[in-house]
Amino acid sequence: MAQDCLFCRMASGDIPSDMLFHDELCFVLRDIHPRTPVHLLIIPRQHFEFPANMTASSEALIGHLFTVAKGMAEREGVAGGGYRLATNQGGDAGQTIAHLHVHLLGGRPLGPEG
Repeated sequence: MAQDCLFCRMASGDIPSDMLFHDELCFVLRDIHPRTPVHLLIIPRQHFEFPANMTASSEALIGHLFTVAKGMAEREGVAGGGYRLATNQGGDAGQTIAHLHVHLLGGRPLGPEG
């Protein structure tokens, strides 16, 4: 856990949050600045600053994040029509919190730029 990381502090309970789902590996929140009607963040409890910091030993965690995303898409009613999963690597890609997370975007047709 990184002491100054917003998501790590949420995971530990230092900062209250409205988790839609949580287990021992990750938790899910609604994005506070949604770009689509359904915009969730699937966040690992383990701190990885950037996707590029992941290693081969992280593969099971990444698979788990995608499995949780599938379940959340079904729960939110966007699985049938389709949804997008996205991660950002660095500021130029739009990463604003230096903790790996997966965006689940859906609820309307998405073009190439979302």
